Amino acid sequence: MANNESLVPLKMLLFSFHASNTIILSFLPLYLAYKGLNGTEIGWVLAIGPLASIFAQPFWGYLSDKYKTVKRILLICVCGLLIFSTVFFQMNHLISIILMGAVFYFFTTPIGALGDSLAQRRADVLGKSFGTIRMWGSIGFATSSLVIGEILSRVGVQHMIWPYLFFGLLALLVVFRLKDVKVESDPVKLKDIGILVKNKAFLLFLLSVVFLSISHRTNDSYIGLYIAELGGSEALVGLGWFVGVASEALVFAFAGLWFRKLHPLVFVMIAGAIYSIRWFIYGTLDDPTFVIALQFLHGITFGVFYLAAFDYVSRLIPKLLQSTGHLVFFATFFGISGIIGSLAGGAIMDAFNGGTLYTILGFVAMIGTLAIFTYHFMFTRKSTSNQH
Repeated sequence: MANNESLVPLKMLLFSFHASNTIILSFLPLYLAYKGLNGTEIGWVLAIGPLASIFAQPFWGYLSDKYKTVKRILLICVCGLLIFSTVFFQMNHLISIILMGAVFYFFTTPIGALGDSLAQRRADVLGKSFGTIRMWGSIGFATSSLVIGEILSRVGVQHMIWPYLFFGLLALLVVFRLKDVKVESDPVKLKDIGILVKNKAFLLFLLSVVFLSISHRTNDSYIGLYIAELGGSEALVGLGWFVGVASEALVFAFAGLWFRKLHPLVFVMIAGAIYSIRWFIYGTLDDPTFVIALQFLHGITFGVFYLAAFDYVSRLIPKLLQSTGHLVFFATFFGISGIIGSLAGGAIMDAFNGGTLYTILGFVAMIGTLAIFTYHFMFTRKSTSNQH
């Protein structure tokens, strides 16, 4: 019972952080449009988060491994989230929005990764499925998108800071109750990072998944604007996220039943193929309700892809560098992919329309699936024969 009890604050942290993150992910593009920014300018602002995360993720991950604490780093980052989000939402001009956005994102982007890294380690220690802990993030995300979407439809998207700060404060209260991770190794040194840089399998895996994550992150940034382009409201955008993330929570919840059945890379390939089909269908739609109806595919694509890729990365990196490795994976998944997706997506939305954007994403996901297939063929065969 004590073991389960110690997981309650961790589940609550994942719930509250992802609930706050939903508000940024789902409604920030609409908020920026309300402030008078065009598609390309919104793309610039959205690209700042991923750009900041490329520096922030390895930086905070390294400090976490060096000082052998996830809890204290989380505390610093959540305090930064509360302080700098308040300043960020006061900004009205593109340059000031971008500059404050960079500082705000530097503190917020690592929270999800550190929370997941802690969940992965606690799951290993307690012999539990990572998915059953991680699903609380999805539940927070889904609840928030539905409730906050409904509220913002009534009061206006310009008031999104208040629910954001509410969930941020909840996250801060929960961090104090977290059980930190115990690491029985020497503190990581800067030269140890070289182990990751020289890990060819790890680097090539990141390169292979980048196409799938670009398509995923572009959709994250622009699905709200696409639903609005097709005539949908904030409440409908919230409902779309709710359907998607509820299906993701179910995939995580039942991970224990399906996940070990096949090699993780096989699951990544299956998710990639479904991603491609999903984007091609989105590209042909002319009614926002069809987009909402198909959002259940989010769980099957992102849920499966993320669990399998995270598990595979955990196998590739030494225990000493788990936080750093996880955060480098995050920097690629949410960082590099997010920058490309935000900038290219905004420009395509401005020049053409959402339908064209999704058709292009279908081809990008197809390339990613082929890249993973090639990687699987090259590396898994080799490592299997080496083990034998």
